[in-house]
Amino acid sequence: MRKIILSMLIIGSVISCKKQSQELSDSRPVTDSATATVAVPAALTTLSPRQASEILGKKNDTLYVTNFFATWCGPCVKEIPHFKSKIQELSGKPVKITFVSVDSKQDWETKVPAFVDEQGIRKNTVLLDGQALDGQFFASNFKKWDGSAIPFTYMRKGDQTDETLGMISEEQLTSKINSFLK
Repeated sequence: MRKIILSMLIIGSVISCKKQSQELSDSRPVTDSATATVAVPAALTTLSPRQASEILGKKNDTLYVTNFFATWCGPCVKEIPHFKSKIQELSGKPVKITFVSVDSKQDWETKVPAFVDEQGIRKNTVLLDGQALDGQFFASNFKKWDGSAIPFTYMRKGDQTDETLGMISEEQLTSKINSFLK
């Protein structure tokens, strides 16, 4: 019963997403009537399924680590520190770690920005427009994942890929990343 409810919640959050396009930019100044400058955080980028597929399919010398999560998912929240430490540890190396929020669109302007700011992962987070996600999207991008559960971590470097469905431990993450970098 829990699995059915969780699956329905996840599918509902993925399906309820609608297409929205926003440009990712660095902080932009906002001036109030006293002409004081206040830094406004960069808007989160929204991806369509086609854009997500293009990113997931990149084949080059960079290791792409993509973690699909939601703000309400306990295991997702629990594993974020592992990814954050890898972002810092691998800075300057050919590794790109991205968090993909599959929260419902109604949370894109409120809960998700607050969450990613609190976690310190705004620069590494995108929103997935999941309204058009279907079996073909999952079948063409993943071997294991059908979108029914999160967290999900996908790694790609060239033609080599790895998929982890469910929470990934810090040791697993380190081992998997190291296997790509050797």
